[in-house]
Amino acid sequence: MSDKFTIALLPGDGIGPEVTQEAVKVLRVLENNLGLDLTLNEVPVGGAAYEAEGHPLPENTLKTAQSADAVLLGAVGGPKWEKIDFSLRPERALLGLRSSLKLYANLRPARIFPALVDASSLKRELVENLDILVVRELTGGIYFGEPRGVETLPDGSRKGFNTLVYTEDEIKRIARIAFDVARKRNKMVMSVDKANVLEVTGLWREVVTELHEEYPDIALDHMYVDNCAMQLVRAPKQFDVIVTTNMFGDILSDEASMLTGSIGMLPSASVGGDTGMYEPIHGSAPDIAGKGLANPLATILSVGMMFKYSFDREEVNTIIESAVESVLDQGVRTRDIMQEGMTEVSTTEMGDRVIAELEK
Repeated sequence: MSDKFTIALLPGDGIGPEVTQEAVKVLRVLENNLGLDLTLNEVPVGGAAYEAEGHPLPENTLKTAQSADAVLLGAVGGPKWEKIDFSLRPERALLGLRSSLKLYANLRPARIFPALVDASSLKRELVENLDILVVRELTGGIYFGEPRGVETLPDGSRKGFNTLVYTEDEIKRIARIAFDVARKRNKMVMSVDKANVLEVTGLWREVVTELHEEYPDIALDHMYVDNCAMQLVRAPKQFDVIVTTNMFGDILSDEASMLTGSIGMLPSASVGGDTGMYEPIHGSAPDIAGKGLANPLATILSVGMMFKYSFDREEVNTIIESAVESVLDQGVRTRDIMQEGMTEVSTTEMGDRVIAELEK
């Protein structure tokens, strides 16, 4: 079992550096307590990289990511860069990393910790013991399809267009990921599409159904995306693993995140290539950047997913999850998950509380 790993740190923009800093503290404690040998290489990405080097994904940043065993990303973007050329906006760095690292599968868990059941926007009985995993296709679909752009028509008006496209192989490989992870969970997969309207997702349904023949032990169902969006707030515990397209997955995973009490609680893993990338699913939240209000737990939990999926050290993930759960059980909260009678702490203080549990 390996104990030597190289991690590329990409703090990014807004609250990204703050939450990443707490995750680094956790990494150093794990390194000391578990006898690990961790090399952390920090490089700029997103708006910070654009300001420093004129591009959201500089060559050195990409090379550092490609040569690492895993990438830990904070967050990118903000209103500061909304008016620059589309190709240079911070978010283009994410698409570039996913494409270059061949990260075609995004795993987004929506698990509610017992102490946060009452922080959910839904009734306790709907979310208690909730544990959903959204498997989102990440390098295809409408976010990457060509042609795309905005053109001026002969009458002077403008037309914007994007292309939704999936190949059979792209669908098959993401469905395989979903079936494989379902085998380690409750052996249920819900494939989400819009096959009644979109030919592309009609193909999606056909390919997923055909691949299912290789997984007779897994229960497979299909659901239209609009119904899935409704069912997530009506009866979310009917789901275990949801597999879907890039855009549908983007939307549904954010919806699922709010069932857990806060988007600041949820980690994610992007896998498929040799180097996995791990990040909280929240954005850069520039309105609270530098104020010590950000919740670092999603980033800390992303470190756990890194050990589970990239380093094959699931026991480390369990240690991190247990530490986070213990802190929450003590009534410690950042502002986004604050409840009456609880103790509000800053970003740094929350990180320190987790570290104190790890040290035990």
